[in-house]
Amino acid sequence: MSQHSESLGRQLFRKTWPMLIGVLALMSSQLVDSAYIGQLGTQPLAAVGFTIPVYQLIIGIQVGLGIATTTVISTALGAGRNRYARQLGTLVLASGFVLVALLCLLIWAAQQSIIFTLGASEELYPLVREYWLPWLVSCWLGAMLYFGYSLFRAHGETWLPGMVMVLTSLLNVVLDPVFIFVLDMGLAGAAWATICAFGVGCIIIFASMPRKRLIGWPDNTAGMVAGLRCLMSFMAPSMLSQFIPPVSAMVATVIVAVNGEHAVAAWGLGSRIELLSIIAALSLTMAMPPMIGRLRGSNDIEQVRQLVRKAVGFVVVWQLTLAVIVASISAPLSGLLTSDEMTAAILGEYLWIVPVSYGALGVCMIMVSVCSAMGMPRLALAISALRLLGCYLPLLWAGSELYGLNGLFFGAMSGNFLASFMSWNMYKKYCIRVDSGYTRSARQVTI
Repeated sequence: MSQHSESLGRQLFRKTWPMLIGVLALMSSQLVDSAYIGQLGTQPLAAVGFTIPVYQLIIGIQVGLGIATTTVISTALGAGRNRYARQLGTLVLASGFVLVALLCLLIWAAQQSIIFTLGASEELYPLVREYWLPWLVSCWLGAMLYFGYSLFRAHGETWLPGMVMVLTSLLNVVLDPVFIFVLDMGLAGAAWATICAFGVGCIIIFASMPRKRLIGWPDNTAGMVAGLRCLMSFMAPSMLSQFIPPVSAMVATVIVAVNGEHAVAAWGLGSRIELLSIIAALSLTMAMPPMIGRLRGSNDIEQVRQLVRKAVGFVVVWQLTLAVIVASISAPLSGLLTSDEMTAAILGEYLWIVPVSYGALGVCMIMVSVCSAMGMPRLALAISALRLLGCYLPLLWAGSELYGLNGLFFGAMSGNFLASFMSWNMYKKYCIRVDSGYTRSARQVTI
């Protein structure tokens, strides 16, 4: 069925539901992972809490390259350049392999400085050091798996990536207690379980690429250089956009750390719940760029506008409904995720306040994704920077200074709402213009 003969709503649902199931499984396994770690005590949870902002640096590279992948390859396919799209796929995998490996090595070499800068105590460092070696290996495998997912999504294939996400998540959940408790590996066991699960996923995904004709070797060196330049033109601003969240997460962790290890542990659990709560928005940001790229390649801009409106409307309604559910089960959920009463109490307060703004956060995520897919990574970067540096962090700090932990939570909520309002208006003003038929213009946005 062609893209024009099928309604946008049906296309969006068909492309999104496999990713939704896959991301749900992935985030659920991470939450279960946190629950297992929570049974080990407050210190292991705090160690993971200090790990999250560093992990987001790695996510920055993989998502930045993933955005460039879906944008460039789907646009090439929309313009009928199938051979060029396959050649770009090979360059994506090679670039990702090198970039993420180098970043993981740098993080390992600077781990002590990183941990102490984030505010960790000396007593916590040995636990972090034991955890980080297998954890960094799992991060590299996860990044390679993500690049594989991106290639499939760029070609309009979401079913296999979604099902592999489910498989790796189930494997992780099954292997977690084996490595953590049965083999008595403690916190490091959680990372080794992830290594095994991601390893299986990589075997399935990479073995399927030749059969699906997703990769091809560039014809010559000039073609390789041209492909890399094309990728980098999108990847550089997209990566900068993705690096802003981890830097902000590090600053947020420093602000939270002033309130003690219990607060850091609760904040880390809250971050995991946030990721699980916004899976619908996250799935849409994965499913929409290939659709937008093909529509952009065929110059069908009005369809893009309709697609964005449908996605934003769904996310707002869905997240508000989910926020009510999360608030109603906040007490039992907090007790389930940690055995420490003080950490559970702080987490319960978090769940009453912050999730109300996840719909606003979802709108910001969609705006960044759409602008990147439309070939305007600078505007995506501007929206991301404004959300975190102009709205979220200032209000987070102000709330913490004025009213402590509860003020910090209200600051996070207010920052998300303000950022949503501003990003939507930036999208309407700069993103898509229709003038005498189908035309597109993007203003250059600098920060």
